[in-house]
Amino acid sequence: MQTFTSYDGTTIAYRVWEAPADAPTVVLHHGFASSATGNWVVTGVVDALTAAGRRVVAIDARGHGDSQKHHDPAYYGEDAMARDLVGLFDLLGLDRVDLVGYSMGGVVALVTAAAGRRVRRLVVGGIGASAAEQGGVDRNSLVGAALIEALLTDDPSSISDERALGFRMFAEATGADRKSLAAQARASRHTPIGLARIKVPALVLAGVDDWLATRPHVLSSALPDGRCKVLAGDHLTVVRNPEFAAAIVAFLAD
Repeated sequence: MQTFTSYDGTTIAYRVWEAPADAPTVVLHHGFASSATGNWVVTGVVDALTAAGRRVVAIDARGHGDSQKHHDPAYYGEDAMARDLVGLFDLLGLDRVDLVGYSMGGVVALVTAAAGRRVRRLVVGGIGASAAEQGGVDRNSLVGAALIEALLTDDPSSISDERALGFRMFAEATGADRKSLAAQARASRHTPIGLARIKVPALVLAGVDDWLATRPHVLSSALPDGRCKVLAGDHLTVVRNPEFAAAIVAFLAD
């Protein structure tokens, strides 16, 4: 694990898997309450990409994994995370990248691709119509106040929102800093992303039973060169579906 200091002094952790291929580096950004290891390593995505000869870089988002954990929402939001990504591109001298993001990381990837010209191909998973209609993760399916309360309460038995409870249980299972996650939940992005500016080929991946990635075709249709693939699984399990990694590898190699 390596680290760098981002634009506001936050320490950001990342990992690199080297490969001799001439193709652009694949950069991976994980989802909420997860990490580079949890989202990409244990699911087999990194192995699939390196087996295909690709150099891979995976970041731990601020507040997650081995990156610095603030408890002030002013340090968070997908725009801040997109700036961290650009800082990593600069650090590693990456002029062209293939960018892959999941859930929260999918929003970060969209923001990054819309704001710059370094992305050659884009894959986003775990998000659907909400990214086009709300500018972020679906706040209708997961109410922010319920999620924040579920993350901060000392009594998990008091959580009545089943979806918020699921994230609380996931955070505990991954050993996440719940106060950092609550700060990110308060700062999450819900303003238009500017999808029309993303001219590069883009793939939207979603689990058929993912309640946070409903109507993914709406997102792919909002992207000038977008396409959509729906796979077996829900928000937590689709990333472990071997077809998920295979779809990423095939699309980035096309």
